[in-house]
Amino acid sequence: ANKYHIEIQEREMTNEEKQRENERESMFIVNEWAAKYFQDILQNDVDGRAIGMQYFRSRGFRDDIIRKFQLGFALNQRTALFDEAVKKGYQPKYLVDTGLCFKVDKDEAGNKSGQDKYLDRFSGRAIFPWLSVSGKVVAFGGRVLDTRTKGVSQKYVNSPDSIIYHKERELYGLYQAKKAIAKEDCVYMVEGYTDVISMHQCGIENVVANSGTALSIHQIRLLHRFTSNIVLLYDGDAAGVHAALRGTDMLLEEEMNVKVLFLPDGN
Repeated sequence: ANKYHIEIQEREMTNEEKQRENERESMFIVNEWAAKYFQDILQNDVDGRAIGMQYFRSRGFRDDIIRKFQLGFALNQRTALFDEAVKKGYQPKYLVDTGLCFKVDKDEAGNKSGQDKYLDRFSGRAIFPWLSVSGKVVAFGGRVLDTRTKGVSQKYVNSPDSIIYHKERELYGLYQAKKAIAKEDCVYMVEGYTDVISMHQCGIENVVANSGTALSIHQIRLLHRFTSNIVLLYDGDAAGVHAALRGTDMLLEEEMNVKVLFLPDGN
């Protein structure tokens, strides 16, 4: 700017902005710690290995892929992560703000302890961290394991929206895929976490998932920074076909070249 005599208008951040920036930073720090905590449980804890690792093995995931996607496991105890985090000096406020825990007020029905309680959101689940395009951990997805999915209405639980995570602005796997998307000048859009991971394992890395939500304009523009070519690759069942067709109008409006690849029914 000096060299070209461009005057830069500098302004002091307001206290409110500073506060917000500090909150964001604190949330990233807590998420980063939690991601490592979940990975450590998966790799080194007896239950983590017996239950979590067993699940990832049953999906056929290799060790290098498990590491690449920073997969983890949350213990069954309802306060395991909370207790460990507090012991390490992290504040309950940020555990709640990031959605890792939620607070049960002392007056709430079912809370007989007479004091506020904090419970882990993801206990007993396989953990899939969401990384932003720059590689920061912004959120988590947790899946109940197969033995428990019978009769469970919500197989997956995701972090709620927060000041660092907006579901409609993120794509699962984009951080791991962005180089390959630019190189191949094409992106595959699949339905879920395990689809992304399985394709990486087969050597196809230009793949992302929008994970159960309708494709949003923000997600499309995010992809458009890397390529104009998108292939929608959803399950061959009616729901998959419906999901694929739902996003096409918006993709075309944003001047993306769209292909839809239908799998044989049931595959």
